[in-house]
Amino acid sequence: MADKDDHEATYKAFKEVVNMTAAALDKHLGSEDSQAVGQKKDGGEATGHQEGRRIVEMLHKKKSDLSDDDYGHMRKVVGYVHRHLKQGGPQDKADMKDSPWRMSLMNWGHDPMKA
Repeated sequence: MADKDDHEATYKAFKEVVNMTAAALDKHLGSEDSQAVGQKKDGGEATGHQEGRRIVEMLHKKKSDLSDDDYGHMRKVVGYVHRHLKQGGPQDKADMKDSPWRMSLMNWGHDPMKA
C-alpha cells in the first residue's frame, strides 16, 4: 500500500489539473469532437477517450473509496496534462475553442480555457 502522504499529494495534484466536473467531462466524451481526437488502435476508441471514462468514474468516488490503482491512474492523468500543456496549443481563445489540442486535454478532464 502506498504512503498516505503520497496519496494526499497525488489527490491534490489530480484535483488541480482536472478542472472539469464529472458531468461536464461525461458530456464532452459524448461529443463528436471528443471522439475525433487521439490515438486509436485498430480504429477503436482513442486512448484519451478511455482515460476520460476512467476519470469520470474516479470523480464519482468518495475520496475514502479510492484504491491504490486509482491513485496510480491519477498520477498518469497529472503527467499527461502537464506534458500536453507544455507542448502548447493555440494562444488565441477563438482558435483554441475547437482545436484538437483542447479537445484532447478535455478528454483527460482539463479544459485549458478554464485555466
